Amino acid sequence: MASTVDAVGDPVPNSPVLMASWKHISTNCRNENLTFLKCKKADGNPEKCLDKGQQVTRCLLSLLKDLHQRCNKELDSYAGCMYYHTNEFEMCRKEQTEFEKACPFD
Repeated sequence: MASTVDAVGDPVPNSPVLMASWKHISTNCRNENLTFLKCKKADGNPEKCLDKGQQVTRCLLSLLKDLHQRCNKELDSYAGCMYYHTNEFEMCRKEQTEFEKACPFD
């Protein structure tokens, strides 16, 4: 699997990385996601919610950057396993445990 960060050091939010960090995302970006979903439900015009979507993206990228700084090796290992096993959590429990131990979610 390619690195989970780009040449500049910014996180690459590909499917294995997002799947591996879903618990962190659901905890840390909960408010942004709920606000975005409420906006979409309230208004059928996608333009009305662009700012809310950008807030979700900012939260996600900030969180991934933090995870890479705090537990890069464990996240890379877990995301690599998820990539290899086509995002099958059951095949990556060892890597998941190591990642969650190194980077507990709040």
